[in-house]
Amino acid sequence: MHDHLKIITLIFVIICSASLCSCTTLSYYGQSISGQLELLRKREPIDELLATSGLTDQLRAELQQVLQIRDFASETLQLPDNDSYRTYADLGRPYSVWNVIAAPEFSLEPLKWCFLIVGCLPYRGYFSKQQAMRYAEKLRSQGYDVHVGGVSAYSTLGWFDDPLLNTMLRDDITHTARVIFHELAHQKIYIKNDAHFNEAFADSIALIGVRQWLRSKLDPDALLQFEQSQARESEFIQLILTYRSELESLYRRHLSVQEKRLEKSAIFNRMGSDYREIRSDWGEHGDYDAWFGNGINNAKLSAILTYRDLVADFMALFTDTGHDLQRLYARVKQLGQCNKTDRRKRLKAGLNAQDCQHK
Repeated sequence: MHDHLKIITLIFVIICSASLCSCTTLSYYGQSISGQLELLRKREPIDELLATSGLTDQLRAELQQVLQIRDFASETLQLPDNDSYRTYADLGRPYSVWNVIAAPEFSLEPLKWCFLIVGCLPYRGYFSKQQAMRYAEKLRSQGYDVHVGGVSAYSTLGWFDDPLLNTMLRDDITHTARVIFHELAHQKIYIKNDAHFNEAFADSIALIGVRQWLRSKLDPDALLQFEQSQARESEFIQLILTYRSELESLYRRHLSVQEKRLEKSAIFNRMGSDYREIRSDWGEHGDYDAWFGNGINNAKLSAILTYRDLVADFMALFTDTGHDLQRLYARVKQLGQCNKTDRRKRLKAGLNAQDCQHK
């Protein structure tokens, strides 16, 4: 379906749903549509851009590598072969969207917002940082822990041919490859109403993909740098998981609100102290300094857990399939037929989806 026809279809669905939605909800969908239209309007085919003389040497080199990455994604990783990431759009801003994440004061379970097509998600995205901050302040005034995070890219799940964005080129080309593989994985498999499963699956495919791509380039230095960054990330994630257990235990205890607040603050202080100790071995690499420097709350922790909580389970499943991506995709699709509880249990236990409880 042509992109413009898809936009018209989406608008029609929203209008038909108007009687079921509040004005606030319709306003939110309005900014989503206008933001997506802007993004689509700014797309230019990368092949055509490379044929012009108006590019900087750096951007030209990056776009050439992106086309190679895009081919690798389909030919080697068996990710969708379409026009996604074969066009380029400069949005003139540092992030594509800003996600608002919120969690109760004494819970790591994030609020969820339900949307047409994609289902329920633990974040609410805005194309305008100002709008995101306004909504975040509203939630904060209601007593929630809130975090607003800039996002370099998002997937329309194959509804549109997603372009490469300038926001995806903010770091090195290895990071760009990881983002492309992650977003294409969403197009490959997406289970409605299970963000933890979807994001961990996409992150796992991105990790697998980057390793295979760097090996194919015969670039041992880049692969070593990536593995070192992954080792630091693993230490960070393990720190988060350790303190998640402490916080969940605290939140279950029968204490007064003030007692819980004091202990919660003490736990966050210990987490920061432990990070500084870990960080002392990293030398010049302050990967998560900004994350800790801006303060810790339940919303920030829940955002990390959404993406990373199940990655180790997917990587174990990949090993169980003999590092065969086709078999991995088949197993994941089968798990998608189970209800969420059974799906999570079987993924963690490395079981297949035979005779599972269905949705």
